[in-house]
Amino acid sequence: MALSSSLALPSSLPLLSSSNTSFRRRISATVTIPQQQPPTESSKPINLPIKKIPGDYGLPIIGPINDRQDYFYNQGKEDFFKSRVQKYKSTVFRVNMPPGPFISSNPNVVVLLDGKSFPTLFDVSKVEKKDLFTGTFSPSLELTGGYRVLSYLDPSEPTHELLKKLMFKLVSSTRHRVIPEFRSSFSELFDELENELATNGKAKFNDANDQASFNFLSRAWYGVNPADSELGLNGPSIISKWVLFQLGPILTLGLPKFIEESTIHTFRLPFSLIKKDYQKLYNFFYQNSTTLLQEASEVGISRDEACHNLIFTTCFNSFGGMKIFFPNMVKQIGRAGVNLHRRLAEEIRTAVRSNGGEITMSAMEEMTLMKSVVYESLRIEPPVSSQYGRAKKDIIIESHDAAFEVKKGEMLFGFQPFATKDPKIFERADEFVPDRFVGEEGEKLLKYVVWSNGPENESPTVKNKQCAGKDFVVLVSRLLLVELFLRYDSFEIDVGTSPLGAKVTVTSLKRATF
Repeated sequence: MALSSSLALPSSLPLLSSSNTSFRRRISATVTIPQQQPPTESSKPINLPIKKIPGDYGLPIIGPINDRQDYFYNQGKEDFFKSRVQKYKSTVFRVNMPPGPFISSNPNVVVLLDGKSFPTLFDVSKVEKKDLFTGTFSPSLELTGGYRVLSYLDPSEPTHELLKKLMFKLVSSTRHRVIPEFRSSFSELFDELENELATNGKAKFNDANDQASFNFLSRAWYGVNPADSELGLNGPSIISKWVLFQLGPILTLGLPKFIEESTIHTFRLPFSLIKKDYQKLYNFFYQNSTTLLQEASEVGISRDEACHNLIFTTCFNSFGGMKIFFPNMVKQIGRAGVNLHRRLAEEIRTAVRSNGGEITMSAMEEMTLMKSVVYESLRIEPPVSSQYGRAKKDIIIESHDAAFEVKKGEMLFGFQPFATKDPKIFERADEFVPDRFVGEEGEKLLKYVVWSNGPENESPTVKNKQCAGKDFVVLVSRLLLVELFLRYDSFEIDVGTSPLGAKVTVTSLKRATF
């Protein structure tokens, strides 16, 4: 989502068991780049020519609108970038990024599409992240209570550290509820899918996933079941509308082109249309986060500002990440077929049995294939597709083939699915390879899994912009696969599309037989 895809723990916090922490340290200790791999972004250029960045922005207004038409309608995202890579013979080039006129004042960007140049966007010594969460425009502050929330802050801003610490606290203080509440919420999801399958012969995964994800986050982090509150079962639909008001300018909803172009791609939707719904969200979070709000006030953040940040972290980052990534991961595994399903079921059930029948962190550490499948899903279809940064100074950016001069103040943009499917880094880069990250050689590739606004083998801190919930996202993704394959031997799906990812319909669920 030009989203920070969800919330995760820094390695210094104790959500993960000692065995999991050891695993993370082991990866960090053993990661080296084999000689056949390309040099890292920070390496000094070796015989790389400095070239002028190809591409141009066209005429004012006309150029950005033409690029917007190509991006949304004439070509679509993938072909928009592929065609320009072919045209310029370069993975670094200039183009306009939507929305353009009349929402963003300057849509000009330098695009980075390979695994070597893309990490420049993580280096806060080179790029500034202020107000760049959604790219070349920023949604109205009315949508976040008048505050610039954490995702829009640069690490150099004092409030960034205070708010990121608050989010770390949110996750670490509730870690004991994560596994039991996930199991409870997603058992309800699978019960619902089974009932719908029995009645209709098919079941919509996305709708059930939305409800289960919001229930889980509310129960685990705030100790409350939303169905027992004023929100009832309306939380996911309210959040979806609120997110649309923020991301509408960079989405296509499948409406007729002239309608989208004359509305969401040209003008901001007025906050007044969802003000009452947002107030319900605010009331829910304010009433159920008393301790966190008190802690925030003690370090100089008002309760009001803290509450709006908790809403954003929970609803936009975390719920949004689960809403996008879980269907995408189920799609990949569903398409992989019965052989992978059986291997996962055998591994997961064996590990759980050997740990006394309990789902624990140590049990999941034994599931090497399952862990690899999660990483591969994050690699091939990252929940956050876009990253932005503004050059703090004149810098040199290297692709695999050349070096380019970027001037201070220029906007950099990276489309992550190209960087994480770089064929010069990954063999069979466009294929879903379930065991890609198994073993020592597989672990070395985690450096290039960068869905969290940073490498998978590094950790979020208050000094960087890596997703505060990186480890949390990986954990809940693993839990989804554990629950799925404890319960079922295999499943079948149909796949469509939605504005935010895959639309999954379950057509068969085969109950566990061994």
